[in-house]
Amino acid sequence: MQIWGIDFTSRPRRGKPITALQCTLQGNRLTAGELFRLEHFDAFEGLLRRPGPWVAGLDFPFGQSSRFVHNIGWPPAWADYVRFAQSLGRAGFRSALDDYRSGRPAGDREHRRQADSLAGAISPQKLYGVPVGLMFFEGAPRLLTCGVSIPGLQAGDPARIAVEAYPALLARHCIGRRSYKQDTRSKQTEAQRRARQDLLRAVCGEPVLARYGLQVNAPDDLAEDPGADTLDALLCAVQAAWAWRQGPPDFGTSAVAAEGWIADPGLQPHSQP
Repeated sequence: MQIWGIDFTSRPRRGKPITALQCTLQGNRLTAGELFRLEHFDAFEGLLRRPGPWVAGLDFPFGQSSRFVHNIGWPPAWADYVRFAQSLGRAGFRSALDDYRSGRPAGDREHRRQADSLAGAISPQKLYGVPVGLMFFEGAPRLLTCGVSIPGLQAGDPARIAVEAYPALLARHCIGRRSYKQDTRSKQTEAQRRARQDLLRAVCGEPVLARYGLQVNAPDDLAEDPGADTLDALLCAVQAAWAWRQGPPDFGTSAVAAEGWIADPGLQPHSQP
């Protein structure tokens, strides 16, 4: 089975492309293959339209919290509110989230999905720091229009399956909360480099075999990128491969209404993230 791990950005460019790692899954053995650096959204859409069968794990929130969607008055169905958000344009989407946040009390301005709360992830309304709100805005409409299947959200092409990945969850399982990436050159450290090496060893060793049921083969140079985009793409591929092995129709997800779900065994009812 062809597996894609995709580390996403809301503004791809030469210095910070969308990083896609093509892998092969045979039985429980996941082997890393060719690495693609997508500098434009057209290239990303082209990847999503590639004929299947394949499963892709993508590192951005596919949906918004049901509380936010209800409060702001957007359509409740996933496809409908994704289209509505897209119709606002990037600036209009930012304004809508800013306006919503400004009228609410501290501590109640951004809402997390159920999966975010379980995974320790930030709200998909977030526009600053790590702008996952903008990642949703740029990513979710493209999943919709490219017609992929998303467990619990969209019955698209059954040979092209997209699941939401969250590499930080896998990384915490392997190396705790050690810092392992930094895009700013002046802030990159030797400790982060060692953490990336330890993380890659864990992914290719017992920690991932025991929890995800996968034997991963990947080259050492995936840990060399200080920003860890290549390493995060591998982590996304691990979560996508795990999802595929869970089988249809849910592929290891537990979608709550139209919020979406992160594919990871730590978010299963019997597990802890």
